[in-house]
Amino acid sequence: MTATTTGPPPVKPKKQRHTWADLYHERTHFQFVERSWRWAVLSGTLILISVLAFAINGLNLGIDFEGGTQWQFTRSAQQGSASAGDVRDVLDPLGLGDAKVLIVGDNSVRVQTEDLSRAEQGKVTAALAEYGAIENGQVSVSNVGPTWGDKVSSKALTALIVFFFVIAGYLTFRFEWRMALAAIIAVVHDIIITVGVYAVTGFEVTPATVVAFLTILGFSLYDTVVVFDKVKDNTARLGTVRGDTYSTMVNRSLNQVLMRSINTSIVALLPVASLLFVGTYAFGGLALRDFALALFVGLITGAYSSIFVATPVLAWLKERQPRYRALRERAAADLAKAKVVTPVPPVVAGEPADVPVDGEDVDFGGDVDTDDLDDASMPRAASAPAPTKPTATPSPPAAPYGTTTPSRGTSNPRGRQQRGRKRR
Repeated sequence: MTATTTGPPPVKPKKQRHTWADLYHERTHFQFVERSWRWAVLSGTLILISVLAFAINGLNLGIDFEGGTQWQFTRSAQQGSASAGDVRDVLDPLGLGDAKVLIVGDNSVRVQTEDLSRAEQGKVTAALAEYGAIENGQVSVSNVGPTWGDKVSSKALTALIVFFFVIAGYLTFRFEWRMALAAIIAVVHDIIITVGVYAVTGFEVTPATVVAFLTILGFSLYDTVVVFDKVKDNTARLGTVRGDTYSTMVNRSLNQVLMRSINTSIVALLPVASLLFVGTYAFGGLALRDFALALFVGLITGAYSSIFVATPVLAWLKERQPRYRALRERAAADLAKAKVVTPVPPVVAGEPADVPVDGEDVDFGGDVDTDDLDDASMPRAASAPAPTKPTATPSPPAAPYGTTTPSRGTSNPRGRQQRGRKRR
């Protein structure tokens, strides 16, 4: 007979699908830390593109950093939309065909050239007023020296260095130096990508852009501190769950504050988006565009880095500590034990189950005669076929009066006493 093993077929775990309700009630289980290599590849690619764009194209520094003369006006709506090519055609006879021309919306025009004399500025103003079908006084002219832009750049750099030291000191005091290092890495990541966006797109860098850079640093750190605070709370309970590691605890903390991070980012992006799209393109606010663009890019990268950069870097740093490395090894050993499946004993086909049937003696643990039991009271196997009752045999002759027949499987104390008397 062939031995066959029976057992439940292996069941593949189903992929867990999240709903909006899970996200809202913070019941998500996204694997942020386990798949951190994906975010590392994405961030590395963006940083590489940003560095190459900065090295090849550089930044389009505004007049405040390079110095020169700037004209700004709005063309009459009756003349149609303004065109950069038409403005260059107006400036070309004056020897300014290489001037920077920026069109915002439909009619707002900004022209920047090198520093010109008063007479040359007057000619350019008259030509631009004629093109815009407006008066000369409606064309604003401003002169900026390069020294002012240099002062702004040096002060911004000084403020950035001081900012890094203050933030690193505070985070070290509030949490630990590993969290401070992870937060600083995320901030540097945000700065590089934001600068790379300006280098790729060629948007002009103005003092408002520098102010926006300093603003987005604060937002990026705010979101990171929210996540780190939750990680610190869950660290006290680390090890109470079997198979738990520092990385899984960090991943759990991220899922717990995910909705809070999304809400914070959306609330911060909505007013910035209104400044960028409505204020700039609907009302022609050029100064608002320079400020809002850097904020918009910085807020998006800051929300991304707090979840996909700062926290995975923290988990990577903490897993190098002996305590958490031992915890990971113990979790791996527990997981290996859990995967061991107990073998199912083979069942030989055709053999009946080992169960009592009629006619067999059963030990009931007492002086009970099994012959006196009814057939219906005998235990049977549920799966065993009903046995055929044996042919009835004639009963033996009854014993004389006064004698006792011992029951099968039991002792007769009275018979032993009588035999003892005869020996005496």
